[in-house]
Amino acid sequence: MRDILLVSGTRPEIIKIAPLYHALRSQQWARVYWLHTGQHGEMAQQILACFDITPDITLERRGSSLADFSIGCREQLEAVMLSRAWSLVVVQGDTESAFLGALAGFYHRVPVAHVEAGLRTYNPDRPFPEEGLRQMIGRVARFHFAPTERARDALLKENIANSHITLSGNTVVDAQQWVIAHRGISRQASGRGHMLVTVHRRENWGHDVEEICHAIADIATAHPDLPVLFPVHLNPVVQKPVHDILGHIANVQLVPPLDYLQMQQALVDAWLVLTDSGGLQEEAPTFGVPLLVLREETERPEAIDAGCARLVGTKRATIVEQVEALWQNKAAYQAMRQAGNPFGDGKSCEYIVATLKKGLAHKADPAPDFA
Repeated sequence: MRDILLVSGTRPEIIKIAPLYHALRSQQWARVYWLHTGQHGEMAQQILACFDITPDITLERRGSSLADFSIGCREQLEAVMLSRAWSLVVVQGDTESAFLGALAGFYHRVPVAHVEAGLRTYNPDRPFPEEGLRQMIGRVARFHFAPTERARDALLKENIANSHITLSGNTVVDAQQWVIAHRGISRQASGRGHMLVTVHRRENWGHDVEEICHAIADIATAHPDLPVLFPVHLNPVVQKPVHDILGHIANVQLVPPLDYLQMQQALVDAWLVLTDSGGLQEEAPTFGVPLLVLREETERPEAIDAGCARLVGTKRATIVEQVEALWQNKAAYQAMRQAGNPFGDGKSCEYIVATLKKGLAHKADPAPDFA
């Protein structure tokens, strides 16, 4: 039996590592422990319940700042690492929790598996601090599970051994397949559906949020028959301009942040998605929903290359122009709908489990390639 520690702390991490948890638990060779760092509170509990997961270890969040959280989390992780002879630490993505989990494994000479490895913008400010965190995780991980060819190429250029990299696809698609099967997600909207909007990135706070909101106002006013669903981030920096600019427009519905199941339902019912979220860039193509990325660059360019998403930035005129183009050009819209999801086939966890089983039994063997 191999004792495996899965470390997560935020909503996106839980979503993407949940199907791997269930896949590992079905293995006779693995004894799996889920550790929740407490980085996210109520939001994390909702997602854990959605995926039928009860953490085996829950850390106490100390302090409100990221620095205070990091200090407290690192101290508590040290005690966990000393509690048994771990065979593997698994982290996902590029959060503070993922970095601290990887660092704890590294200091105790326990192999680290990094799920969704190799995402890069090579701009440390965008996204911040995620770009720096994922690069640092890449330096200490033993197993690198790249979601795409581009991610694998980035790791190879950073001198990560090819034998340590598995092209697995993204577990986000596995998670979507899980909730479709277990929670009954299916299209309920009639006709065109709504335009779904989300904005939360730090780099878009301030003037960029205002530009985005004015663009949404222009679109909603020009098309009063188009419902706009806007789950608004709880940060006052986002709340104020969104409500000031859009609160009076009849066909714009401003709602609190959606939980995972509500967001999946909102996606499947959408005509178009406008977002600065990385996760939605991966999820919308599963349902064939075109997506406009409200950022200047993305670490998920595969969606742009595949044709299921477009990078439009945050300028008011450009956003309006791009939405109008899809409204008028049915052929262009259908081409985006039919592009498919370049991030995975729903079997990523199967590939990851196979790699870990072989790698932990024979550490010198190369990882299989499931391209």
